[in-house]
Amino acid sequence: MKRRISIFFTLFTLVSFGQGPDIEVEGVGTRYVEPAYRISETPKIIDTTISSKVADYPLLVIQHPTTITLQDIDAAKIKTTEKLSQLYPFYVKLGIGSELMPLGEVYFDSKRSRKFIYGAHVKHLSSFGNLKDYAPAQFDRSKFGVYGGINENNYTLRGDIHYNNQGLHYYGWKIPTDSVSRDSIAQRYHDIGGIFSFASHKKDSANLNFKVGLEYNHFTSLKPLVDSLSDWKGRENHFAINSSAWYKLGKEIFAADFGIRYNGYKYGIEDSALTVLDSGIVLNNTIVNLKPTISTFSKNKRFKATLGFDFLVDAHVKTKAHLYPVAEVKYSLFNDIFIPYVGLRGGLKQNTYKSLVAENEFVLTNLSLRNENRIIDFYGGFKGTLSKRISFNIGASFARIQDKALFVTDTVFSVGNKFNVIYDTLTLTTIEGSISYQLNEKLKVDGIGRFYSYALLNNSYAWNLPQLQFIVRGHYNLFDKFLINLDVNMEQGRRALVYAMEPEDVTLEDNQFVKELGFIADVNLGLEYRYNQRISAFIQLNNVASQRYNRWYNYPVQAFQVLGGITARF
Repeated sequence: MKRRISIFFTLFTLVSFGQGPDIEVEGVGTRYVEPAYRISETPKIIDTTISSKVADYPLLVIQHPTTITLQDIDAAKIKTTEKLSQLYPFYVKLGIGSELMPLGEVYFDSKRSRKFIYGAHVKHLSSFGNLKDYAPAQFDRSKFGVYGGINENNYTLRGDIHYNNQGLHYYGWKIPTDSVSRDSIAQRYHDIGGIFSFASHKKDSANLNFKVGLEYNHFTSLKPLVDSLSDWKGRENHFAINSSAWYKLGKEIFAADFGIRYNGYKYGIEDSALTVLDSGIVLNNTIVNLKPTISTFSKNKRFKATLGFDFLVDAHVKTKAHLYPVAEVKYSLFNDIFIPYVGLRGGLKQNTYKSLVAENEFVLTNLSLRNENRIIDFYGGFKGTLSKRISFNIGASFARIQDKALFVTDTVFSVGNKFNVIYDTLTLTTIEGSISYQLNEKLKVDGIGRFYSYALLNNSYAWNLPQLQFIVRGHYNLFDKFLINLDVNMEQGRRALVYAMEPEDVTLEDNQFVKELGFIADVNLGLEYRYNQRISAFIQLNNVASQRYNRWYNYPVQAFQVLGGITARF
């Protein structure tokens, strides 16, 4: 213990006296200091991953050809028991009727062809019968025509040439048959012409489609019995160019129609007179029209609207310009069950000698021709389907018409057995309804009813035009062995302008003698029996009600007629 204490005090004493006082020493000497310098390199992170260089390969200049091999696929085959019916190029219909009425028709048509169509026909119907207490009433109608066409993928070419020869007598004269010469009341019309058209129908909507048509027609009446008066007959030349183009862009269709119609009518010699009242007539009538329209579709094509205008230049006696609106809107409801429509339109109808004869074949040969100006025509209605077999249409229209042609009895150039043409301005209101029923090809029935209301400027009535009209057409196929056809035409409210009081049905209204023409009930029934696909027999019953109604004033029709014959295909 003593030893440990001695060691402790010895160490303590050494430590306490080991730290002496501070000593400062001054002296002179040289000390070398290394100069400083800036590091020129910037600091950077040294990664342990070392990137490799990307190899760059140049493009190959040589191209090696590649080949594609398609595997042939056999055409699909449809097995069916139905076969196309055999076509025969010739069809002949021969018959004879009461009142000595021979009938003959011959047709020739091409068979099935994807590219070419062509054909021809010859028709004849005449009557040698007379009407009791009237002048001779024989007539004959002969027609000849040829047509042809070419169908290609991008265009269609059509052509049609016709010649019609129609003979008749102005029999509307209540005298014994043997007391008048047939030649003195005879008339014969010659009609020859043709229509040619070219139409493109490219399927790509980005292309412009168009159609161009040319039309020419020459129409003449019978020349007088005296050779020196051969120029004193009605004759006209009609020429027309019709074109249209349309282009589809999106949901719109842009279309434009352009046409030129020329009609040259002559009677006699210009600036000369046959009698004091009968002078020469020369009328040159030209109509030029441009009709651009835009049609748009929407609502999955249920809604359609058409908007445009029709600009016409009428170069007749005086040159006039006309502008007509073109507007129509219709909308399909309930999957075409109900389609309301409304529209606004107008137009200029070129009355020609041929068109007036087609309406009333007993007109004079010296006529005054004017163009019918439909200033405005507002129409609307709705159509649709009641079922897959029944369709209907109900509509009404309101039109303002200028220079409407009306036929009246002539007492200046005839003995009252011919008709002249007068013109008047009228307001026409029409209400129309129709319904159709079709059961495949077995049964077809159409019914049409029309009501007309006329308000004329200078005349009491629209002469010879009906106020009420009903039309019924029917066709029934029984076991493909018996074919039944029905045709019914009923008219009421027709009146004629006469120039003297008669014992019955004549009234004086606004200083005009008015005669009611009575009710028309014309019912025609036809029956055809097919012995086989090539031979059949037919019988036609005309005017079943045996009503000798007046189609025109003092022109009664034949009573009940029977016409029968056979048909053949080969």
